[in-house]
Amino acid sequence: MGKRIQLVLNQDVYKLGRNGDLVEVAPGYARNYLLPKAMAYVATPGVLKQAERRREQERQRQLELKQAAEKQKQVLEGVGTLTIAMPVGEKEALFGSVTAQDVADLIQSATGQEIDRRTLTLPEVRKLGTYTAEIKLHTEVTAAVKITVVAE
Repeated sequence: MGKRIQLVLNQDVYKLGRNGDLVEVAPGYARNYLLPKAMAYVATPGVLKQAERRREQERQRQLELKQAAEKQKQVLEGVGTLTIAMPVGEKEALFGSVTAQDVADLIQSATGQEIDRRTLTLPEVRKLGTYTAEIKLHTEVTAAVKITVVAE
């Protein structure tokens, strides 16, 4: 068993770690793969301080993003119920369905905040009624918006 080398990753490496992580790897893996491809640096005291500074900056950035998402959640949930009019056929069945893009446009017109349709989780809406759409604003913050579908 050889000695292991401590490295600080310069980028995310599959099954090893994320950017800025301190990892211990086999000398051959470091010498032949990670170091030549500039995926990692040898862990010297200066590099460790720099990596810690980068991690702290990333933590701060994530905290700011979460706080902004919390504010956006309060605005979205303060709107109340949004109403969308759709053409209806027999037995209150909609022609087509309400899509995430429809809901995103409705939210933007009601609040002025742009919502990416890919962050919306919407149940299948094919009849009139009230539904709840969930909007993932951050990895830890999700807002719920009530949507009422009425006949046009």
